[in-house]
Amino acid sequence: MARKSEQGASARPGQGARAKAGDAPKPSPTDASGYRAITHEIEVSVEPFYLADRSDPDEGRFFWAYRITIDNQSDEFVKLLSRYWHITDGDGRVEEVRGPGVVGEQPELRPGDSYQYTSGCPLSTPSGIMVGTYTMRNGRGEEFEIDIPAFSLDIPNQTRIVN
Repeated sequence: MARKSEQGASARPGQGARAKAGDAPKPSPTDASGYRAITHEIEVSVEPFYLADRSDPDEGRFFWAYRITIDNQSDEFVKLLSRYWHITDGDGRVEEVRGPGVVGEQPELRPGDSYQYTSGCPLSTPSGIMVGTYTMRNGRGEEFEIDIPAFSLDIPNQTRIVN
């Protein structure tokens, strides 16, 4: 069963904690749809995109949306409880955001289910990076973290500068 919840690009997302040391995410290459990470047999893929119509570079306002797909490749039921974001703008300023669920929901995924949502991130610089985690709970009541891969927020066709 595929569920999709699209929400207009909103303010920032959030959750908390890190994956256990022995359960680091498996590295996944970037594909055409964006960035990917697999933790506990749950794949999180991200596709960021710049929204020029919501941005005003002359006023120092830049806005990106990102589409996230959570694919439960495990053999057990999971529920997304909360989110955590670590957002770094082009000047190195960091904002951490934590909160329950995503876009007002706490999706439940059976084995083979996927869930997709769209949200957004405003910055005062023309580039940035986001990375985070989701707190999940399985059918036995065990809570664990899964990784949201780091992804770039860059204006298309602009020269990138690495600090």
